[in-house]
Amino acid sequence: MAPSDLPLFDADLSEPPARGAKARATVPVLLPLALDEPYTYEVPDGETLAPGDFVVVPLGPMKRIGVVWREATARPVDPRKLKPVLARLDEVPPLPPLNLAFADWVAQYTLAPRGMVLQMMMSARLVFEAEEPRFGFRASSGVPSRMTEARQRVMAAVADGAVWPKKKLMDAAGVSAAVIDGLAGAGALVRAELPRARTLAPKPDFAFASLTDAQLTAADALRETIADGGFSATLLDGVTGSGKTEVYFEAVAEALRRGERQVLILLPEIALTNQFLERFERRFGCRPCEWHSAVSPKERARVWRGVALGEVRVLCGARSALFLPFADLGLIVVDEEHDPSFKQDDRVTYQARDMAVVRASLGKIPIVLASATPSVESVVNVQRGRYRHAILPGRFSGNALPDVEAVDLRATPPERGTWISDPLIGAVNEALAKGEQALLFLNRRGYAPLTLCRACGHRFTCPQCTAYLVEHRLRGRLICHHCGFSLPFPKSCPSCHGEGTLAASGPGIERVTEEAQNRWPEARLAVLSSDLVPSTAALREILTRITEGDVDIVVGTQLVSKGHNFPKLSFVGVVDGDLSLATADPRAGERTFQLLHQVTGRAGRFGAPGRGLIQTHFPDHPVMRALVSGDREAFYEAEIGLREEAGYPPFGRLAALIVSGKTRYDAEGYARALAVAAPEASRIQVLGPVEAPLAIIRGLHRQRLLVKAAREADLQAYLRAWLSNADAPRGGVTLHIDVDPHSFL
Repeated sequence: MAPSDLPLFDADLSEPPARGAKARATVPVLLPLALDEPYTYEVPDGETLAPGDFVVVPLGPMKRIGVVWREATARPVDPRKLKPVLARLDEVPPLPPLNLAFADWVAQYTLAPRGMVLQMMMSARLVFEAEEPRFGFRASSGVPSRMTEARQRVMAAVADGAVWPKKKLMDAAGVSAAVIDGLAGAGALVRAELPRARTLAPKPDFAFASLTDAQLTAADALRETIADGGFSATLLDGVTGSGKTEVYFEAVAEALRRGERQVLILLPEIALTNQFLERFERRFGCRPCEWHSAVSPKERARVWRGVALGEVRVLCGARSALFLPFADLGLIVVDEEHDPSFKQDDRVTYQARDMAVVRASLGKIPIVLASATPSVESVVNVQRGRYRHAILPGRFSGNALPDVEAVDLRATPPERGTWISDPLIGAVNEALAKGEQALLFLNRRGYAPLTLCRACGHRFTCPQCTAYLVEHRLRGRLICHHCGFSLPFPKSCPSCHGEGTLAASGPGIERVTEEAQNRWPEARLAVLSSDLVPSTAALREILTRITEGDVDIVVGTQLVSKGHNFPKLSFVGVVDGDLSLATADPRAGERTFQLLHQVTGRAGRFGAPGRGLIQTHFPDHPVMRALVSGDREAFYEAEIGLREEAGYPPFGRLAALIVSGKTRYDAEGYARALAVAAPEASRIQVLGPVEAPLAIIRGLHRQRLLVKAAREADLQAYLRAWLSNADAPRGGVTLHIDVDPHSFL
């Protein structure tokens, strides 16, 4: 529906006007603040406003930008207190009707204020500011009295009649700014406004990939969903290296062929995936537009506007891209749909994969979920017939999956003071001798997770959190990974004042790197860890070096599991396979299996056969047995059985209520009062409150309640009834609600 087709708000009076008074038209305006209801404002004479319009309204002494919403507030409005809409932002494209409906749905489901969801939809601040014109130079009829060789090169460049940005013209002609300024002063160049940058449109038939029979079958199935129209969800399920990207590219191409429809591809860690962008360019002739935290404010504004106007045909983005105002979205792809980074835990808590399915359902469009290790939720949806299933059983290259073995650390421990066992050392030596690459994986940042004093036993903990400070030796600091507190590494123990008594306990990625450098001094090492690379550009450069074979040993955290293709990588060694198993998280087994399967799956994609070794103290754990045997289906069958027996998602529903206060007394007191106010319900159980595993974060004490409900129960209605019956938190106490929690800390 076009904005012109939307119903206008001609009148919305809460009480009849006084005799002889003229009825004043009003509109509800939602503001991007922690507000759930829109406020009512008066429409100026002669103005018509439609839902989705961006407007400027007064709020107290300030002016705010808000959006005309779909329905009026339920609160009565005194006509004498009405304030007028100050202006409509005609230069900003309005939010489409689907965005308004999506915001309402997300707010209702997550129990977040609608204004905070709207805030995510208005995340390109410069869109709402006047765009300053950009100027360059073009040729004029003037002829300079003196023509040097440098000036001739400039005039040859501008002979095309286009307006050139000054820097681009300097680079093209190989001249300094003084040459450009001299020609402008002589009248040979004239300053002119630069046209707005155009977004290149991907060409669906620019190039065609050579697909295997299995890929063709899967691609045909996805193309069929595009042709059928309407909502559908398909799980594209393929082993690591099976070519899932090339398959869903065919769905993207089919969507682009059908009119001016847009495509959204959600990727975890999109800022790091230069390899993906290059593959897209080879297939479609240009790179897609990007949306993630590393995009500059100006570029964000350009992309936001291009999405709203339909000029951006394909957008690759992080989870927040889901809330952009697409003019005509025709397909959503969620790559690595299992990845935990799709869950947002602050402000509005949501799972982007699940919200993407909702967005596709509201828009009546297909969605593709791709993964080599699908989430349990997606597997169950396939089993129940809710999702279609497209399977890629083998690797595109024809290579077999890597041979994975467990190294029992109880029988084969590393040498004292080291962390890499003899089997891993031998495997790395073998790979290097063959001119191949090896990867050492440990999903823990820093040098050591704990620093203690050997003399008195003092342990360095964060003063603001119940967590140990992690040593980052390259920075020379102890850092809390929860609140960011840090201090310089001390020269002596603050408790007993002993010098030379401080010892690092346990390995971090820096410590493994140090050991690798000592064991293989001639090898070329690259470290992939989010806190060791200064920028996205630097990280992309490292990934390129690895891909081109300029690195012998890669030492990395979970960044290496994000779908990268390293052609020369033949061996993966997991330094600590038990790390994520040692928690009370119900998803610990699933996450460990997914992460280690993805990491070991980097090996042997091309050329030499792949091999993986996982160091573990629990080789008989079901996760380790599944990884070693390669029996993925057995793991899912067991995991699904455990979830169903326990009533955990997707067979039940969960919500976490986290109470934070300045003191334990404040937090615990409100949490207990909240538990007492919980309504009785036959299919819903309230557990707690208990002290959260991370009892203090950023100086705030935390109590946790967990709501466990049957799948058919209306959890949101229950939570709303509960909160309406309970006293609101006060005195510095806050309440955070996380529907479908993924973190249990």
